Amino acid sequence: METLQNTPRKQTQRDYSLAFKLAVVDQVEKGELTYKQAQARYGIQGRSTVLVWLRKHGTLDWTSQRVQSPMKNETPEQTIKRLERELKDKEDYIYLMDETLKRVDQIKGGSFRKKFLASLPERLKPKGD
Repeated sequence: METLQNTPRKQTQRDYSLAFKLAVVDQVEKGELTYKQAQARYGIQGRSTVLVWLRKHGTLDWTSQRVQSPMKNETPEQTIKRLERELKDKEDYIYLMDETLKRVDQIKGGSFRKKFLASLPERLKPKGD
């Protein structure tokens, strides 16, 4: 017969003391551990448990903090190239949509284009149509 002496006990969030939660939050905020490393090290079951603790007990402002975008470190030339690529992608997308709508109208023999364009917000409607 097997003994259950060495099997870890599954814990629920209620089993963790406030001191333990604060210690884990402190380690994560200091950068000693990521929240996933903390989960693995301490056997915390829930995927978002540590994140909930960080929001509830941590000192970071979660409402205004954003991940820094790589665009902040771009040179003006890099910004121009990126924007030109984005514009080209949008133009290609518009061309593809236009051709698709033409083809749907040919197949269906109706005016799907008018219905589709009427459903778009004003800022997305093509100029001059």
